[in-house]
Amino acid sequence: MVIDKIKKINHTNEEIAKNEQASEMLVGKWIKCDNCKEILYKKDVHANLSVCPNCGKHFRISSRRRIAQLVDEGTFEEINENIGLRDPLQFEGYQKKLEMLVDRTQIKEAVQTGTAKINGKKAMLAVMDGNFMMGSMGSVVGEKITSCIEEAIKQKLPVILICVSGGARMQEGIISLMQMAKTVRSSKKIK
Repeated sequence: MVIDKIKKINHTNEEIAKNEQASEMLVGKWIKCDNCKEILYKKDVHANLSVCPNCGKHFRISSRRRIAQLVDEGTFEEINENIGLRDPLQFEGYQKKLEMLVDRTQIKEAVQTGTAKINGKKAMLAVMDGNFMMGSMGSVVGEKITSCIEEAIKQKLPVILICVSGGARMQEGIISLMQMAKTVRSSKKIK
């Protein structure tokens, strides 16, 4: 009788372990729509270009996913990827926040720039990522966008800029604000 109870407990523990393993496999595969409150399978949402199939709400799209949606497969070549993580004003806690975002998003700044082909035609891309400090513009973002535009001018290529910005980055003060003027000035060189 006691042995039967032990067997039941062990059997129950095995079932619990299987259930925990199955639930761990599903973690991260679902997303909740903030608009209609529906729980959605991520693959279905991504297949629908990150739009809720129930209510039409648009989800935030990372720069990597946006690039994959826009360009011919395997043609994106990033440029200026090593420009990153500047703290020009030594704003308290800013460097640590930047490092945490790099680790979480696996990108080095709020914009990715590079060349790619779209329907077989070569173009320069600058794609901002709202997951990195809300896509706010700091000194590195301005430098990368300007460099992308200047390279496009040299190569006589069209520029496609996907802007999802939270504005100027307050942790960089006036330096951040100057980046807006810098990118506008460089874009005026395009004829």
